[in-house]
Amino acid sequence: MTHTDIWRLSATELTTLTRRGDLSATEAVQASIDRMDAVNPALNAVVEDLRTEALERAQSLDAARGRGQPTGPLHGVPVTIKVNVDQKGHATTNGVIALKDVIAPDDAPVVSNLQKAGAIVIGRTNTPEFSFRADTDNPLHGRTFNPWGRHISPGGSSGGAAAAVMAGVGALAHGNDIGGSLRFPAAAIGAVTVKPGLGRVPAWNPSQKAERGLLAQSMSVQGLITRSAADLHLSMPSLIATDARDPFHVPIPWRGERFDQPIKVAFTKNTFGYALHPEVEKALDTARDALVDAGYDVEEVDPPDVFECGRIGYRTLMGEVLTLMKSDIEAAGSRTIRDIFDVYFQEFPPIVETELVRMLAKRSHYAREWSLFMQDYPLVLSPFLPQPFFKPDRDTEGAEGVHDVLGCAVYSYAMNFLGLPAACVPSRLATLPKGPQPINVQIAAQRWREDLAVDAAAAIEARIGQMCFPLWDHMQQK
Repeated sequence: MTHTDIWRLSATELTTLTRRGDLSATEAVQASIDRMDAVNPALNAVVEDLRTEALERAQSLDAARGRGQPTGPLHGVPVTIKVNVDQKGHATTNGVIALKDVIAPDDAPVVSNLQKAGAIVIGRTNTPEFSFRADTDNPLHGRTFNPWGRHISPGGSSGGAAAAVMAGVGALAHGNDIGGSLRFPAAAIGAVTVKPGLGRVPAWNPSQKAERGLLAQSMSVQGLITRSAADLHLSMPSLIATDARDPFHVPIPWRGERFDQPIKVAFTKNTFGYALHPEVEKALDTARDALVDAGYDVEEVDPPDVFECGRIGYRTLMGEVLTLMKSDIEAAGSRTIRDIFDVYFQEFPPIVETELVRMLAKRSHYAREWSLFMQDYPLVLSPFLPQPFFKPDRDTEGAEGVHDVLGCAVYSYAMNFLGLPAACVPSRLATLPKGPQPINVQIAAQRWREDLAVDAAAAIEARIGQMCFPLWDHMQQK
């Protein structure tokens, strides 16, 4: 293998070589740094370059291995961390100018868990202001571009993470998700991710001055964006390791019990009146066929009302945001983000006061309906978005823009309100007027069964292949 090929390796392939001693951690990290130098200037995905400390850590891990010390499951894997999560000694900017000097006193649990497993952080990735857009741009770090082309948004809020990992900058990318922030960028660029369920991955920022709101705590989760489903199976067991700083973390194994019979999948194309694009329908059909061929029992049936659950959930979240965040957004946000939030509040009229308490209580009703449904159908295959991914800054174009970006994304934020895991995986590379564009579908799973969602994503991936390979060819041709 030549040095220039190392960055192409998946985390699974890398660890096979690094743990065996066929490849050093230093070589793995240097290859990712070289790739970052080649592609990041055009993407602006990584906004803080950590090559110096990354190479020092890689050399330290190599020396430890040479002394016979055991290696971790992610030994030598280059990773990126999103700038809204604490990494000791670095600014947790959250894309906000006023936070550019907020230096983390310690690592967040996800950072320490990745590093304990042997991963090496090579850079920190971009996010929109306050990590509250499905696109990635801010006055502090600038815009992140989609490696498929500048006519497609990179998604958000983990847009820098997805653009980096899919372009070959690191084999794993950390991100988080309160309404779709892992899945939106995965769908925009053709990556694979799983939004973990409530309590699955420990979370806390040591730099924070106050606890987050109840819905922010229960809807927001930490996760990883990868180029392959296999890399989620490799890395997520390390990410979910217990950390006492999250008192509500649930310490259960990554793998649950096996099913004795074929797993039943509820398959739906219901988009609640939003037009289903022909390319999205083809992606859904391909995903369904892949699961059938893999031995799943797929039945076309609608799950409990996603539209009502999702809309109520996001309106309730907006009520909490209005109460706890609006003053910070007004004080520190740009005119762009303040205008977007004004339209958010129109699209999702905030539920406040007594009604907010009632809807927090009703959340259990929606979750119970889904729990009962998923006794029969442990997986639900659905659209992620009804249309191919939108253009950059679509959410700045008033009510119509926000409606196209978030209003139709009920399958996304419903899963956050329910606290259920949901994978997002590409199942088609569409040929559209402005060029090729990946189309992702969503696979929701029973509570605590992220592994089932990732297994299903792997079955779909086996049918269509990893989207990074046509992307790299596309990037080379441009």
